[in-house]
Amino acid sequence: MNTELRKAFDAEMAAAVLRYRKGQLDQAFKHLEVAHVLGQQYVVPHVVSHWWMLKIGLRRRSTTEVIGQGIRIILGALGSAIGVVPTGNTGGTNISMFKRMPIAPEVRKFLD
Repeated sequence: MNTELRKAFDAEMAAAVLRYRKGQLDQAFKHLEVAHVLGQQYVVPHVVSHWWMLKIGLRRRSTTEVIGQGIRIILGALGSAIGVVPTGNTGGTNISMFKRMPIAPEVRKFLD
């Protein structure tokens, strides 16, 4: 992960964790979605973004999110390790884990 991408990922994760700790779960999840897109090519960042999504699922008592994120942690780690991820996918259970999605220009600049 290059320096600029790492900084962008870390900034999104820091914002997500701050919002999570304040109980602002919707805002935290939005930051996690951006972090997911930024980090999905790399095993550890990919898993970290899903781990925090799982934590939000637990706080919300969302069985669907918890199970979905548990599966995504395993498959996401494997996908990143072998270089097969659905580019642009935001990582939540409201989207198929196999769906490719467009990447916002303000995010894409870190990936190019």
